[in-house]
Amino acid sequence: MMLFSNTEACPVRNILDRFSDKWTMLVILMLGEYKTMRFGEMIKVSGDISQKMLTQSLRKLEADGLISRTVHPTVPPKVEYQLTDLGLDLLPLLHTIADWAYVHMTQIIKHRKEFKA
Repeated sequence: MMLFSNTEACPVRNILDRFSDKWTMLVILMLGEYKTMRFGEMIKVSGDISQKMLTQSLRKLEADGLISRTVHPTVPPKVEYQLTDLGLDLLPLLHTIADWAYVHMTQIIKHRKEFKA
């Protein structure tokens, strides 16, 4: 198995490329916690994501089939986002990464401060 091959067809590179941006994992974790959210709620909960970045992240996640977007026929339209079954399947893995980050962040910050480039 060529896990690290230098091609677009490599599943590992393809998926890591998608999740290596700053917001994708956080959007999935937010939706995992809140279940269904509107755009404005996600802006408030995240604290510092721009509307442009949230829009881009949501579109990518929807294109990958990890979230669903539901438009309710109201005036103004009410749009809600939630994880799909595929997104829910990914959620425990992201929780593991998040848990690891909480446990080890102090140690990592210490190493960063001591590192001399």
